Amino acid sequence: MTKIDGYNHQILRILEKDGRIANTELAEQIGLSPSACLRRVQELEKSGLIKGYKAVVDPEKLGVGFIAYVAVGLTEHSTPSQLAFEQALQDVDEIKECHNVTGPYEYLLRIETKDLVSLLDECLASTYQFWKSESSSTT
Repeated sequence: MTKIDGYNHQILRILEKDGRIANTELAEQIGLSPSACLRRVQELEKSGLIKGYKAVVDPEKLGVGFIAYVAVGLTEHSTPSQLAFEQALQDVDEIKECHNVTGPYEYLLRIETKDLVSLLDECLASTYQFWKSESSSTT
């Protein structure tokens, strides 16, 4: 297991903010030589502490102007019903996250779409058959 000392903590903090930072700049910021810094980054990657790097995409440039969190209660509380609902969600590209939660609802969905009309008519229409009409809400 990789030890998280002060240098590794700084490396992780900086890479979380800028995963594309040059190794020489990273090394300079934390006060290590470039070779020592690179070894530490590689060790953090190898150990799984750094799982990867990602691009942050501007949603507006993709036509996403509306983000909704939708709490969904199912009409039937069974494993087959949940599996059918989850399968129906697979075909809706705008649903970015689906969390199974406790409480009055079974699911919390994070949906990114163009506008409210798109949310209701395009994104959620294919899943309405599973919902309890009195126990779903949008925030």
